[in-house]
Amino acid sequence: MRLLLPTLLLLLAACEIAPVTTGPREGPAITAPQGVSQDRAERAALQFVQVAETIEPVAEAQCRRLAPRANCDYLIVVDDRPNQAPNAFQTLDRSGRPIVAFNLPLILSVENADELAFFMGHEASHHILGHLDRIQEDAAVGAIIFSGIAAMSGADEASVRSAERFGASVGARTYSKDYELEADQLGTIITLRSGYDPIRGAEFFMHIPDPGNRFLGSHPPNGARIEVVRRTVAGY
Repeated sequence: MRLLLPTLLLLLAACEIAPVTTGPREGPAITAPQGVSQDRAERAALQFVQVAETIEPVAEAQCRRLAPRANCDYLIVVDDRPNQAPNAFQTLDRSGRPIVAFNLPLILSVENADELAFFMGHEASHHILGHLDRIQEDAAVGAIIFSGIAAMSGADEASVRSAERFGASVGARTYSKDYELEADQLGTIITLRSGYDPIRGAEFFMHIPDPGNRFLGSHPPNGARIEVVRRTVAGY
């Protein structure tokens, strides 16, 4: 694993990653955002490093076991772009290396290491389960179907392109809630095997707005996610 915190923060722009030096190791880990004390920011940075160093080898082992053909050399980074809502995501760099990214608001908003570990395991699981490829396939199918319907109805070229974009959006969201629950399940196991408490970690969902079970919503209801974690722990 290559972990670039606290001495380096990574600025993510699309799939390009530019390192931003923030000072020597003995200096501050991160600059506290407005309204956050520097002491709290530094403690959050230290917790992030400790959790990442614990979760990464477990996630890598699960990746090699369940997806032996995948690149399992995770890169865990901090997205320090300003003015973002709390967020974590998984993506790939240009060489196909899996990246798990957390922004500063999320790192600062978790109440304990268990919550951070659960989210880290969850995002790592998206890669193991091949969700990025599956979402792209879903989007492609949706684009083909909607643009085909538009073309058969006699729509002009601009309308067909618009239908294609809309179909891709619908396709990408068709199974996204299922993928989130799958990542919650495997993420629970990674969290457990790393020595953290995923049930305590999933309590994070009690403190954020519930997306509900909206049609074509990107995320499932918070209660469903907590229940998946509890069932997985009981079965494990």
